This record gives sequence, structure tokens and C-alpha cells, in this order.
Amino acid sequence: MARTTSARTRTLDELLRRHARPAEELARPAPEHGEGALRCVACAHRCLIRPGRAGVCRVRFNEDGRLFVPYGYVAGGLAVDPIEKKPFFHVLPGEGALSFGMLGCDLHCPYCQNWQTSQTIRDGDAGGPILPIAAEAIVEAAERHGARVVVSTYNEPLITSEWAAAVFDRARDRGMLTGFVSNGNATDEVLDFLRPRLDLMKIDLKGFDDAAYRRLGTTLDRVLAGIRGAVGRGFWVEIVTLVVPGFNDDDEQLRGIARFIAGLSRNIPWHVTAFHPDYRMTDRGATPAATLMRAWEIGREEGLRFVYTGNLHTGGRTESTWCPSCDALLVERTGWHVRTVELRDGRCARCGVQIPGVFSLPRR
Repeated sequence: MARTTSARTRTLDELLRRHARPAEELARPAPEHGEGALRCVACAHRCLIRPGRAGVCRVRFNEDGRLFVPYGYVAGGLAVDPIEKKPFFHVLPGEGALSFGMLGCDLHCPYCQNWQTSQTIRDGDAGGPILPIAAEAIVEAAERHGARVVVSTYNEPLITSEWAAAVFDRARDRGMLTGFVSNGNATDEVLDFLRPRLDLMKIDLKGFDDAAYRRLGTTLDRVLAGIRGAVGRGFWVEIVTLVVPGFNDDDEQLRGIARFIAGLSRNIPWHVTAFHPDYRMTDRGATPAATLMRAWEIGREEGLRFVYTGNLHTGGRTESTWCPSCDALLVERTGWHVRTVELRDGRCARCGVQIPGVFSLPRR
């Protein structure tokens, strides 16, 4: 078995090396740690990578003093999904988003729903084919399918930011919006690098307990700083908390998350979504509807104007968007399906108040 795992690891490493290129944008020289040493700033681990070694993510590596990064492929194929599935509820309701991803992650969440791609490097049971592809071909696929948004997702996009940038630069030239579905374990440097070509960020806030976050592979403070940085730079941000029984479903954590978001802006949407047993966390049941509704109520109590439930049908009130001024129904949803939209140029059709979000394509 050890020989099989070793052979698989060598094969995967060789595959990743064939689909990597040198990049300087998110590498910083670290000569004080030895000749050719680099500091990678793509995520908040800020890995010190010496020649011949890789970072925590295992997909960014140092070869002869140059940082090599993933480039020129997608893992798991391409898919056009409703924008609501990302989930972005305040971005072009009812439109399609073309999703693409790569391999690897800087965290190791035991309940990951995309573990086949995100944990391929760490887990011998994970894995799937990759598709070599040009950045232009991804954008052309989005155009063919009428998708007006291109989103990097499935694995952690921060660690493949250079490839996303190549895709997004072309997408924005075609008038499309661009988005990340991220864990938020970001640095100022990567957010500055992304800002000219990234419009939207869905960020997971997985709890409000540092010890729990350390079990996932980072710290709470790093993620909170990443969220602050994204909001402060003007990205459109929506926050998601997968409510996991026995992990982050206590009122103290949920209220802490809601207060943190409200402290940044009461207009940031908060999605509280239901956990279903998956990957290495099958020791507990799915999130009860009552727990999800309690999380929704906490968000509203803390002053958030837009709180949504997901992954579990709880009724139209908590899945739809309502005007914070006159309480008119603005976007009626059932799950990811949009039934009606009562917005006029991003304003409530009844009272005219501006609704926060991105409801039209930008003029570049």
C-alpha cells in the first residue's frame, strides 16, 4: 500500500509540474532563509518555500529559486450553474455563472463537499481527471452558454490566483463579471493583486472559535482579516456559514458571526446553510431546520438586513430577498430557482430604495 501511495504521489506531482508556470506576482524573496528561498503570499499561511519544496497547499512550489504556480487546466470540468448556487443572491438574479476550478486547498476541512478536487494532494481516495485548457477557451465557453459571470470555485481559488487572473482579464474584456468562492484565508497582497480583475467574493466564515479554525488549518483572525480586506477594497462580498451540528451551531458562535458582519456592514448578505454528512464527517446528522431558522433569527436580531437559509427548504421568507425599507418581495426564490424579480435598475420596484448588490453588468 505504501508503494501504491508513493507512486500515486509521484504521478500527481509530475502532472502538476507539467501544468505549472513561474510567477513573480505573489512571491517575495527571502534570502535570510537561504539561497533561493521565497515567501509565498497567495494565502495567509505565507509559506516559506525553499528550493525543491512546496507550500502547505502542495500546488505552489519553488524550483531553482522561482515560484511555480498552477496554470493551464481545470479539474472537474466546466459547469454553468445558477448564480444563486455559488451562492450570490445579490448578483444578477437568475443568471448563469460558468464555474471552473483546479486542484488543491490550503485548508483540510473534514466536511468538504468538494474534497475530490480540493483534497487530491493530501488524500489518496480523492482525485479526478484534469482538462488542459487555455484561459481564452474558458471565456469562450461562458459566451457560448450565455453566462455573464465567470467564477473560480471547487478548490480554494486563492492558491491558484494567477490562473484565475488570466481567465478573468479576458472575461472582463468581454464585459463579464468575475467571482471567487473562497475560504477567505487571504493576504493583503493577494487581494491587491486580484482587485483589478475580480468583482465578487463569496467567503466562508466557518465559525467564530479559533480552536475550531485551527483544526481546519488556519486561524479565525486570519479569515476575519481577509473578509475585512475584501470588503474594504470594494469587492461585492457575501458570507456563508455552513451550520454544522456540534461544531459551530451554538448561539455564541452564530451571534459572534452575525455581529462581526454587521460591524462591517448591515448590507452584507449572510447565508446560513445546512450541513449534510460528507467526506470525513459522517459522525453526526444533518442540520435540523430549527437550527437553521435559529441562525436566521440571530442574524436578523443583530441587525443584518439580508439573511438567507440554504441547502434545506425552509420557506419563501428566508430564501427570498425583501426590501429593507417597505418589505416588498424583490426576488422570490425556491432553493436556487428564481421565480420573480421586482427590481428596477437595482432599486425596489415599489418604493425605489437602492438595494445593495450588483444588478447590472459594469461598463469597463
